[in-house]
Amino acid sequence: MNMNRRIQWITVILWMASSLPAAGQNPEPIRAEASRQAVYAYDLCKHLHQHPELSFQEFETAKRMAMELEKLGFTVTRNFGGNSVIGLFRNGPGPVVMLRTDMDALPVEEKTGLEFASTRKAVNTAGVEVPVMHACGHDIHMSVWVGTLRSLVSLKKEWSGTLLVVAQQAEEVSGGAGNVLEAGLYAKFPLPSCALAFHINPELPSGSVGIAGGPVFGGVKTVEITVRGKGGHGAYPEKCVDPVVIASRLVLDLQTIISREISPLDPAVITVGSIHGGTRPNIIPAEVKLELSLRYYSEPVLNHMLTSIRRMADGAAQSAGLDVKNYPEVNILPELTPPVINEPVLAQKLKTFTGGILGNDKVVEVKPAMVAEDFGKYGVTPEKISLGLMWLGSSDPELLKTLKENGEEPAPLHSPNLLPDYRKTIETGITAMTGNVIGLLKP
Repeated sequence: MNMNRRIQWITVILWMASSLPAAGQNPEPIRAEASRQAVYAYDLCKHLHQHPELSFQEFETAKRMAMELEKLGFTVTRNFGGNSVIGLFRNGPGPVVMLRTDMDALPVEEKTGLEFASTRKAVNTAGVEVPVMHACGHDIHMSVWVGTLRSLVSLKKEWSGTLLVVAQQAEEVSGGAGNVLEAGLYAKFPLPSCALAFHINPELPSGSVGIAGGPVFGGVKTVEITVRGKGGHGAYPEKCVDPVVIASRLVLDLQTIISREISPLDPAVITVGSIHGGTRPNIIPAEVKLELSLRYYSEPVLNHMLTSIRRMADGAAQSAGLDVKNYPEVNILPELTPPVINEPVLAQKLKTFTGGILGNDKVVEVKPAMVAEDFGKYGVTPEKISLGLMWLGSSDPELLKTLKENGEEPAPLHSPNLLPDYRKTIETGITAMTGNVIGLLKP
């Protein structure tokens, strides 16, 4: 280990060993600056919302993020591991804090009726033209990110250290974080003490922030199963081995992995999201294909699910009388989205700082969710960077109240009707994140 890297590691260790912070910092300058920057960030958000780009196609979005960094005096690296942008801002001695935003949008046709609604279309990787919308809040994430950085630069006398910032491509397809890490993020730039990020949450009221220590988002693994049989005429089932029946039995058997093999205290999900087999009602096909999505928080649970899936696939084939050479093919795809696990000490610091800047009543203790976010990849590298991902409440409180009274819920993430409370959500995000970074980098 060279001397610079040794010094970075010592800085990280000392930072993590420090006692929990007091909420004694003066929040008024932070609130005032965040409020001022929220005006700019809201206009930026409207522009980004009207100009969404699909995963791996964030060319203009990346240019805009790079331009915003350059205006603030960051050292900027463009096209890092694809379309991602890396910025570095040194402001005296101290730890390195990493701030990450995602940039990509989804193939969704917007139905919100907003004056700045997206009407954009793009050609996807299959060559098909599709509508495009920021239906997962990445436009807000970028706007909060830019507003936070503008606030931090304006308030740079209040903190000392280094900002390592990442505008990341392709979060929606879980490829962008891996591309950035493979390109050498932690080798080519200063090693961060921690990495922070936001994600909007329509189930929380705007003005609030949800924080949890430990698991926040689930990990995801994809499995493909090809069930083989002996095809033939539907009028002669006795002359065939029906893979549709085998696959149907397997779908039900797989659920017993969760209900009877894994502890109820270890959350896990097996979803068979796709079944394809057959062409006509009177033809027994030769094979059926299944696609599975596995969700988990711990690696032992994932490994147990994978082992049991292979065993049950073989057992279903054996019960149908197939010989070993025709047992199902279980293909575990190499791409992995690990769970997002907030480091508990860091999470407590974020709660303290956020409560100090927004008020403790605006800090919500949230439960883990099984949705996925590739932000977790930044923490499972050999460097073991501490992660702090926070939910950013994004629904108008009055709307939530009305919906609850009517037994309804707000439009979820990925919905064409997703309608955040843009102004308040953006200002809250800038205020909270600026306060957190200043708290972590207070001289």
